[in-house]
Amino acid sequence: MANEPLASSIETLQSSIEALESRNAFQDDIIEQLNHELAIHQDEISNLKSQLKLIANRIKDNTPNQSTTEEIEPPPPHY
Repeated sequence: MANEPLASSIETLQSSIEALESRNAFQDDIIEQLNHELAIHQDEISNLKSQLKLIANRIKDNTPNQSTTEEIEPPPPHY
């Protein structure tokens, strides 16, 4: 009879350990999935940054300078 409480506590500990191991395996899988998604998003962000730089350079190249515009058009007369 003295072994019954010991046996039940061992079974309780074993089931707790199994639950923790299962939980740990699940969390490892989720972390791996999140790392994969993060890598994909970082790549997309990098691509978007390079596209944004390209667009900004194209806009800058197509926009005339303000100083050139002022030299072509004289300021309006003041009354």
